[in-house]
Amino acid sequence: MLNTSNRITRQVLKSCLVFFAFIALSSAQNNQTKINAEKTYVHTDRTTYVIGESLWYKTYTVSAHNNLLFDNSKILYVELVSSDSKIIARNNTKLVAGLGNGDFKLSKENGIKPGKYQIRAYTNWSRNFGKDFVFNKEIEVLNVFNKNPYEFNEPIGGDGNSTIKNEEAKFKIQFFPEGGSLIQGVTSLVAFKAVDENGNPIDVQGQILDSNGEIITFFASTHDGMGKFPLKPMGNKTYFAKVTASNQGESKVQLPNVSEEGFSLGYKNVKGTKVVTLQTNSKTLLKYSNAPLTIKYSLRGVTYFSETLEMPNTKLYIELPEENLPDGIISITLFDNQSIPQSERLVYVEKDKNVIVEVNTDKAIYKPKEKVAIEVSSKNNLGEAIAASFSIAGIDLNGGKNVNDYGTNISSYFLMESDIRGKVHNPGYYFNRSNAARFQNLDLLLLTQGWRDFLWKKQYKVDNTKYEVEKGIDITGNVKKLLAKKPIEGNTVSLSLIGSRSLKSFDTITNAMGEFKFENLDIKGLTRIHLKTKNKKGKETGMLVLDSVFRTPLSTNFKGGSVNSSLLSEKKIAAQNIYKKHVEFNVSPENVLEEVEIVAKKKTVKSYYGKLDYSIDLDEETSNHANVYQLIEATIPNVVIEDEGIRFIRNSGYALLVINGKRTDYISDLDFLQPEDILKLEGSNGPRATMIFGNEASNGVVIIYTKKNLTGQTKEDFHTIETQIDGYHQARIFYTPDLNEETLDKHGEDAIRNTIFWNPYVHPDKTGIFQGTYYNTKVETDVKLTLEGITATGIPIVVYKYYSIEE
Repeated sequence: MLNTSNRITRQVLKSCLVFFAFIALSSAQNNQTKINAEKTYVHTDRTTYVIGESLWYKTYTVSAHNNLLFDNSKILYVELVSSDSKIIARNNTKLVAGLGNGDFKLSKENGIKPGKYQIRAYTNWSRNFGKDFVFNKEIEVLNVFNKNPYEFNEPIGGDGNSTIKNEEAKFKIQFFPEGGSLIQGVTSLVAFKAVDENGNPIDVQGQILDSNGEIITFFASTHDGMGKFPLKPMGNKTYFAKVTASNQGESKVQLPNVSEEGFSLGYKNVKGTKVVTLQTNSKTLLKYSNAPLTIKYSLRGVTYFSETLEMPNTKLYIELPEENLPDGIISITLFDNQSIPQSERLVYVEKDKNVIVEVNTDKAIYKPKEKVAIEVSSKNNLGEAIAASFSIAGIDLNGGKNVNDYGTNISSYFLMESDIRGKVHNPGYYFNRSNAARFQNLDLLLLTQGWRDFLWKKQYKVDNTKYEVEKGIDITGNVKKLLAKKPIEGNTVSLSLIGSRSLKSFDTITNAMGEFKFENLDIKGLTRIHLKTKNKKGKETGMLVLDSVFRTPLSTNFKGGSVNSSLLSEKKIAAQNIYKKHVEFNVSPENVLEEVEIVAKKKTVKSYYGKLDYSIDLDEETSNHANVYQLIEATIPNVVIEDEGIRFIRNSGYALLVINGKRTDYISDLDFLQPEDILKLEGSNGPRATMIFGNEASNGVVIIYTKKNLTGQTKEDFHTIETQIDGYHQARIFYTPDLNEETLDKHGEDAIRNTIFWNPYVHPDKTGIFQGTYYNTKVETDVKLTLEGITATGIPIVVYKYYSIEE
């Protein structure tokens, strides 16, 4: 039963088998593609939390070409990044058929403070394609027991997309000609977008003037600071916009320059008929007379339809070949007879998906602590089952009346946000069917923010990728002769994995390069590993060197994002209601204690090498970092961590690494250290380094002192390594107790929890139905259920359901 143990029943197991059978077919289709990039979406139970709570998440990793769940990478790195760009926590989330789940504890003990945080997720393979394939999502953490729970000590900034800023005005505005350029004598649309100093949309109005100061037309924003107006540029004139915004000042901005020749692709909906327009002027028409032109219709770099044509005059109208196109943002590109792109227009295509997903509860109004029966139905128009994987969160709205369903969701992310530039304000608005003008306003968004310049648009075939697909946890390394450091071929390497309740052993043989590899290991949580090597005669010999098990994190540049002032009052109400719940039900907050400053004498560690450029003794405060790599970068100036080593910025080569007096060429030796293990860090990038260590330190030296010998080896025992690694993240089970059976005192926070229900694996059975139960809290409130997920055919789904808890 779902309510107390969340254990998978036989019914759910059967539905999982049905779903994963579909996924196997989807993966076969994906593997036919020459190069497959991955995109990941992370569904969290909420976006606003209180210190001491847990954040729960479900991940969906799909092929970027078709949104099919992608059984490719097996490790997803999910990170929690603070507003000062520190990685607070990192989960190695195991992916099964593209799906994973996990949690973060948002406690002070884990370094959490009130403020903005970023959830970041990526695979090793996705690093080949740049930052566009790294998922980012902002969350907020409040301390509702402070006088001002929403007071953040962090910078406020916008999304950084706008480039035109007037010194006198307090807003930014950009103008975007439809098709890419203004063409002399050609009437086309010009779209615009305006934002305030924090990057939030702002309403504007104004006039368009030519270089003679004559008013050409007027304009005003119609949705989220965006709007459009027609313009027919003439002669050699320059055009300007005189823009005003309420209480934001006035700005005069020059429009893009006018081209003497060129093409302009446009799009409009004429009484239900979707029409592509192609316009040019007489000069261009003469230049391209009798020359064939090609229009290609593409989605995420894949061309689905193309047609070749000639322009008999300066205007041409073509019906959009919608029947040949898939759902999503279609890039319509015009190529000349030399295959050079001349103009581009983005259009969103949405078709009838023939998928009906519903979330129903057995009541609309419940009593406190009452049992809730929930049913999810996933079927097509004929009532046939649709295989899908969903996650459901049920949250206490905490007095929120203006329910905003316009945030990022799986539909807005996979179908829009991951395919356009910059941060989208209220992305869920464009996928809420109750908004009659959503397509019209989505078209404005496409005219302004546009398509991301994806890697595969420039180079569809990617050779010699730097980052490999991780099919599991691999333990690799090599065996060398101790003095000559030449590789040893044919040595046996034995691996033991020692868990709390298990012991697994493996053997392998080194190759001609002395390398060994244990592939696709299922290592969960903290696990001790024991490695040893023997020669062909069974004698323990050779020097074991272990590679890094997991990749070092990507660099971070999160500065807290912008604060949406329109939501501040709503957040304040929620914080007040959370506080009232604790008072009313006499529940002491967990992990929320008054900060007490403890002053202690700092311990110093004697340096082995005398005075160096940098010498830092560490304590608990200075070592509060997610990993040792981050600690080194934050402590030693002008040092960067790369995959192959540690480098001082002004040097091209890597610094010598010395740990407890032992020189090492392998940065992977740091994998076995935690920040709290480090007593002292030293560094030198000058003559002192080469004076002590010789030419090995020509690119500098980084020296680490630990509390004990944690690298797993001693000078006398190089053929054995003993250490521990943190394997796959072990996700906890969300607990929903029956408050009717046990005392309130025993449950404490559970009785007034803000996330009432969370289930990351909702898989309808072969009839298209999923059923489960859980228990409400003791609080009278309104509850919002959010279902997100994706079908086996790649259709993202979002469903909202509401009910009340009343006495």
